[in-house]
Amino acid sequence: MFGHHHHHHHRGERRFARGFFGRGDHHEHRGHRGGGRFFDHGELRLLVLHLISEKPRHGYEIIKAIEERLAGAYSPSPGTIYPTLTLLEELGQVSVTEQGGKKLHTITPEGTRALEEAAPQVASIEARIAAAGGDRPQASAMQVMRAMHNLKTALRFRMMRGGMTEEELGRIVAAIDEAARQVERA
Repeated sequence: MFGHHHHHHHRGERRFARGFFGRGDHHEHRGHRGGGRFFDHGELRLLVLHLISEKPRHGYEIIKAIEERLAGAYSPSPGTIYPTLTLLEELGQVSVTEQGGKKLHTITPEGTRALEEAAPQVASIEARIAAAGGDRPQASAMQVMRAMHNLKTALRFRMMRGGMTEEELGRIVAAIDEAARQVERA
């Protein structure tokens, strides 16, 4: 047990060092393609899962989506994306259907739960993406999409849990209506 803990600690340090140098690296070679340093493995897995939660996607669509959001600042290689997809499938967080020889990945309830639990981490990854992608309108639009997605996910989860009183339902409806008013006023 002690040995395992020590190993884990060591791995944490190494990851920090890699993340730290990776970032320096990233700024020096802006537009550096293919390097797997922008995200660590856990983050990449969450990002891929997040993209699949938006809509079912093929592997190459996921690579494209990440490239677009990062405005070419980072381009994940198939060698990092495909093993991640396999892992998500093994974890039961993604289900795969064959479509004309291509694999279509769809999020499972288990995957949605994993995303919910990691919500703060997903938000920080998104923030980093928005920063790396620059303050282009697309980055701001992405924040809006993220907020909408967040609302949708929260609603779906609350509905799934069920057992709501009229009062709780009323509060939710009021919050959504209020958000709509704020948007109109903005």
